[in-house]
Amino acid sequence: MMTMDDVGSRRRVDGAVLTDTRPGTDDPGEPQVRFAEPPEAPARRSGPSSRPKLFLYAADAAAVLIAAALAAMFAARSGAETGENPWQLFWVTAATVPVWLAMFSNQRLYNTRFIARRIDEIRRIVNAAFVGVLAVSAVAGFVRILPPRSGLVMLFVFACISVSVEREAARRLFTRLRTNGRMTRYVVVAGANPEGQEIAAMLQSTKWLGYTVVGFVDDSETAAREPVPGLALLGRVSDLPAILSRYPSASVIVASTGVDSSVTNRMARDLLDRGIHVELSSTLRDISSQRLTVRPLGRFPVVYVEPVTRDGWRAGAKRAFDIAIAAVALVLTSPLVLVAAIAIKLDSKGPVLFRQVRVGRNSEPFGVLKLRTMVTNAEALLPDLIDLNEADGPLFKMANDPRITRIGRILRATSIDELPQLWNVLRGEMSLVGPRPALPHETEEWDALLVQRLRVKPGITGMWQVSGRSDTSFEDYTRLDLYYVDNWTLTTDLAILAKTVPVVLMRQGAR
Repeated sequence: MMTMDDVGSRRRVDGAVLTDTRPGTDDPGEPQVRFAEPPEAPARRSGPSSRPKLFLYAADAAAVLIAAALAAMFAARSGAETGENPWQLFWVTAATVPVWLAMFSNQRLYNTRFIARRIDEIRRIVNAAFVGVLAVSAVAGFVRILPPRSGLVMLFVFACISVSVEREAARRLFTRLRTNGRMTRYVVVAGANPEGQEIAAMLQSTKWLGYTVVGFVDDSETAAREPVPGLALLGRVSDLPAILSRYPSASVIVASTGVDSSVTNRMARDLLDRGIHVELSSTLRDISSQRLTVRPLGRFPVVYVEPVTRDGWRAGAKRAFDIAIAAVALVLTSPLVLVAAIAIKLDSKGPVLFRQVRVGRNSEPFGVLKLRTMVTNAEALLPDLIDLNEADGPLFKMANDPRITRIGRILRATSIDELPQLWNVLRGEMSLVGPRPALPHETEEWDALLVQRLRVKPGITGMWQVSGRSDTSFEDYTRLDLYYVDNWTLTTDLAILAKTVPVVLMRQGAR
């Protein structure tokens, strides 16, 4: 017997919802919402398999053996403290390779979710290497071999380095494979609201993350048939098991603001019981994961956010680091600046240095120093070019700005024009790493949120500078700068400085 529920909802039973009609309309037979057929999964399984883990096991074992060989050679060259053969250290380490791999597994080095960030991976490698060296020492004592102490120390050092290098190579290999559509995981986004749409669009454009988005599920009656171009609405949340059954190694990402919490709880229990991975988004997308801690609050799991720390010993350490690096860099780059100064003088009339008022920490104005790359009346010519601006927001950018001199284009492509800013760093007006120093007229167009970037000193380089510069939108400019302001650490500064050199070289090579 057909019930009212059967009349109100016609569905296919093979996993794809075709139509959803509801009573109460002028034409009950006319569907209000049409769900799309899930795209066919390719014949070849593209989801993650056991092969990448086997590859990592073999690569880790090889890295440990390389470290053992280097440690033995070091001990042999430096002279062993005992009469034992230093190469016995290599053979004992080789015998304990299964222990090393077990320690790597114990440190979750074969689980992507625990090593998404390089700093987490390196920390876990150090922990595992320490236990591995202890195992080598224990086995050596058991078989009555006394390896040189210097060899054990160097085994730890070389193991940390070799495994970290090997893991970085593997990370780059996997990133390339994922970008090319290999080693990807199918995923359905639960929630077709703006948050879910943003997640899906990000996964589509960022292939190296390793997700292939199938489509959306949503219980809202107002959800669009195609929330994101190319990604359709496949059904309701309750249809997830049937939809996912068509895809190998499929998982679900839940847009937390797009699905009711009670629905999320039921869905998670059902899917997890079926062995399907479930991930929930966080609305705190611009808060570093290092500052987030999940803890129980009664029967609710809550996320505690560590407060921002911009003062104290961290600020002192950052200032000391700035002074030390800027002083050394000024000395080392002075010949290059001298050559650039001569070239500027020969190329066009005007001063070598260009001084411009910028807005510093706490809205304090200061004069930023740069090598002159434009004609002397560049600022007077700006109003005539403002309609040709290629950047959004208050920023100004032209790919072929006629005000830039011939030498200026070279200096900008190599970032040599920014070297005098090291003097601003020594004076305490800037930092090596921080938000871009803004012009006064730009700050007049900022909203209250963006003004918060003035809580820290501007930097010669920063997250925005190493993330595409002019290729990024003003929204990205805002988000990256505020992310740095709220989450900066000395480790973050070191990572940004390390990225700056290849970014500058790639920009130069692209010209």
